[in-house]
This record gives sequence, structure tokens and C-alpha cells, in this order.
Amino acid sequence: MTTFARPSFSAKAYAAFRPTYPASVFRRALDFHQLPLAGSEAETTLLDIGCGHGLIARALSPHFRHVIAIDPSAGMVEQARRMTEDAKIKFHTGRAEDLSAFARPGSIDMAVAGQAAHWFDYSAVWRELARTLKPGGTIAFWGYLDNVLIGAEQATAVMEKFVYGFGEVAPGVEGMGPYWEQPGRNILRGLLRSVQVPGDNWRDVTRLEHEPGKQDSEDATWLRKSMKLGEVEAYTRTFSCYSSWKDAHPEVKSRAEGGEGDVVDVMWDYMIDSVPEWKAMGDRWRDADVVSDWGTYIIMVRRR
Repeated sequence: MTTFARPSFSAKAYAAFRPTYPASVFRRALDFHQLPLAGSEAETTLLDIGCGHGLIARALSPHFRHVIAIDPSAGMVEQARRMTEDAKIKFHTGRAEDLSAFARPGSIDMAVAGQAAHWFDYSAVWRELARTLKPGGTIAFWGYLDNVLIGAEQATAVMEKFVYGFGEVAPGVEGMGPYWEQPGRNILRGLLRSVQVPGDNWRDVTRLEHEPGKQDSEDATWLRKSMKLGEVEAYTRTFSCYSSWKDAHPEVKSRAEGGEGDVVDVMWDYMIDSVPEWKAMGDRWRDADVVSDWGTYIIMVRRR
């Protein structure tokens, strides 16, 4: 995933404005795991793949004696180290497709990946995970895709147009659609249904998914939260397509940078115009309350 290595990408902003995972996600993954945890005499090791700024590694660390966390972005790894005081967690730059430098054969009890599994090359990843997991060890991959703004369908439609549109989405403004890295984004938008778990080394395949905006059980609808519009705006600026769009349009400056406005500024102009209540707030629109609902998936499997 090359976007996170670009100069325009801010690991600090990503850590600040990306949604966090509720405790229920971690409980579900650990309940599925069902192996001796850190309170026992067993030597247990967690592997966090695509660890980003270390959120999952820090949350699950109390349950394991050792934690290895890897990410292909050196900037992300540096941000994770700055945010983490737990000396048990060892951060490294690395990829899911080659774990040889971090994990011996049969040494990992649990491997997790949050908002990263859609980037994996599964022709190599399943082989590496089969090599490094202990018999009975588990995998839990989860992630989220495009949020909808509940009760603001017009604004959600505007966001969809700008974020996935090709060509001009407003006068003189190119959409961000061409700047998503593929096929990863489309795999995520399909809730990883295209990722098939091979049957030779794995069993107990369990999937949970939620389409954004639909009424589902609490287990499935685990990423819905009340936000200020200003927080949602900041979140949209963490999209990898936006970072790549900025690289392709270096002459266009955001209003925060003293310019006339970039694609996200213009997108939000149209979004605010689409909701009369927001428009009536004038310059205070960022204080408006909204509920964001993300589409989500969890895939869990066990090593034979």
C-alpha cells in the first residue's frame, strides 16, 4: 500500500481522526481464539499485521506475553512507537507476505489485521500464516468501509460522487475515484467476500458483515458513532485517495493552507448545501451533530 509512504500522507492525522474499534470487536476475536492467555504459564504471541499506529496491538497486549506488530509504512511504525509505552510490543517495518524476519514456524498464537487485510496478496499470505501459526491458532481480520451519514442521505450521495467519481465532479474539480489503489479498495468495498479461505490448513471459518445504513444486530453494527461534522470532515482528509489526489494536484491548496480550496473543501461546500439545517448554521456547520455508520466485516479462522 504505497500511499502511506508518500510525503503528503500524515500518519499523525490518520491516528487522530480514524475511528477506533469498540471493545466488543476485541472480545469477539478473543472469544473465538479460546487459547491460553497471558495469565497462564503458556508462552503466547500475538502478531498484528498492518498495525498502523498500534491501536490493536495496544488493546490486545494485556492478553499475550509477546506482541509483534508490523506495517509496510515506516512512517506508521514510527508513529506507533511514539504513541506506545508498552515495552512488550515490538514494532517492525514489514509485510504480511513475508513474515520470516519476525516469526518462527509455529510460533504465533493469534494473528490479527484491522483495516489492512484488503491489501494482502493472499497467494503468499495464507502460506505464511499457515507456516507461522501454531496448530489451533487463530486469525481475526476486520475492517470498515465508506460511512453513511444517517438521516443525511443527500450529503452521503455528494460524498460518494466526489470520493469515487472520475472526471469532473464540480466545475474544474476532478473526482478522487482514480486515486484509490486497486484492487484493494474494491476488495474492501465488497467486505472481503472475494477472499476465500483455503480448506487445507484452516477450519471454523466465521464471517460477520454489515452494510452501511442497514439495520443489523449489535454484533454486526459495531462501528456507528455520533460525531461533529468537523470531525467527519477531518476524517475524509485521511482517505488515501485524497492524499494521492493532492500529489496529483500540487498547485491546488486547501483553504486551511491559504488556498482557494481543494477537492475536499469543494465536496463539503456541496454537502452543506444539500442539508438545509447545516446550511442555516453558516460558518458554524462543523458543530452540527451527525451519526456515522460504517460498513464492517470480521473474518475469523482457526489453524488445523
